[in-house]
Amino acid sequence: MPDNRGYFDVFGGKFVPETLMHALEELQQEYKKAKRDKRFKKQLNYYFSEYAGRPTPLYFARRLSKELGNGLKIYLKREDLLHTGAHKINNTLGQGLLALRMKKPRLIAETGAGQHGVATATAAALFGLECDVYMGDEDIHRQALNVSRMKLLGTRVIPVHSGSKTLKDACNEAIRDWVTNVRHTHYIIGSVVGPHPYPLMVRDFQTVIGKETKRQILKKEGRLPDFLFACVGGGSNSIGLFHPFFKHKRVKFIGIEAGGLGLASHKHAATLIEGKLGILHGSRSYLLQDKDGQVNLAHSVAAGLDYPGVGPEHSYYKKIGRAVYVAVSDKEALDGVGFLSQTEGIIPALESAHAFAYLKKVAPRLGKGKVIVVCLSGRGDKDIDILKRYF
Repeated sequence: MPDNRGYFDVFGGKFVPETLMHALEELQQEYKKAKRDKRFKKQLNYYFSEYAGRPTPLYFARRLSKELGNGLKIYLKREDLLHTGAHKINNTLGQGLLALRMKKPRLIAETGAGQHGVATATAAALFGLECDVYMGDEDIHRQALNVSRMKLLGTRVIPVHSGSKTLKDACNEAIRDWVTNVRHTHYIIGSVVGPHPYPLMVRDFQTVIGKETKRQILKKEGRLPDFLFACVGGGSNSIGLFHPFFKHKRVKFIGIEAGGLGLASHKHAATLIEGKLGILHGSRSYLLQDKDGQVNLAHSVAAGLDYPGVGPEHSYYKKIGRAVYVAVSDKEALDGVGFLSQTEGIIPALESAHAFAYLKKVAPRLGKGKVIVVCLSGRGDKDIDILKRYF
């Protein structure tokens, strides 16, 4: 998966202006070459281990397991311990190396929570590239710390004042920039969304999460886990964890979306639960839209989940029943931050906290002695202003 046209069944594809087709074809061909290039793999692995801090620990959460009871054994995949504080660096290092191969001196990106923006700014500084990051004005206020980090790294943060002033609108502006400057600019999409080959490429860079998890859990438990839990916005951390286990049918996938103020309120980002098939940002997938096909505004207290679409591979997993997708409200997610912080001494990002909130809710129904891995995709430093107000 996917096929040569970038489809996971009916999901995916390449729906872009003609001016971008050459850039996408160039990227697709260069990525194919890079995947076969031992030097590229060696470079990427070097930066993963020596710069980003891989492999990340698979930590047995003893107190959390005891608190939830039922003999559960809960492990946390600690992507929060990576350089920049989240899994996003896995993808930006890979795409930064691709930009060097294509001799493109400028990077652009979109960001919501700011973690992808920081990771892109970090890769740009590391590789000596110019960088501009588009960010919704609402998210700039919510994630002021990450804005400061990007600027310190030498990146220009461009505020977006249109629409909901969040991630969707930042994507729109980044695509407009790319159309205009495609010859010397590489667009680093931060999740498994967008036109082919982005969903495939971002997934491949993020599968380091699941591949490490598989090796680590076999060493610790002598078997594969029963459940994998991860939050889903665009869906890169979750696909990164899920995909290496795809053929192991006994391992159940649980993706947790942002329920916002509740599904009935229509102020949420539960795309896989409430969405319908449509096209957004160059790809066919489930998305939040009204009866006329206009994209609805998404809402989440977690800026990284505040997106009305989702990666096409997740849509495929939903269609075939390989993954179950659920929603957690803003309040539950905020409570999830406190729950993990005070049980394990780890402050999770609001995005990751959605997974812990749902785990707490369903733990009594999972069965005795189950082994569970939760992707702790990022740390909560960036959310401290929101958390201060709430707590």
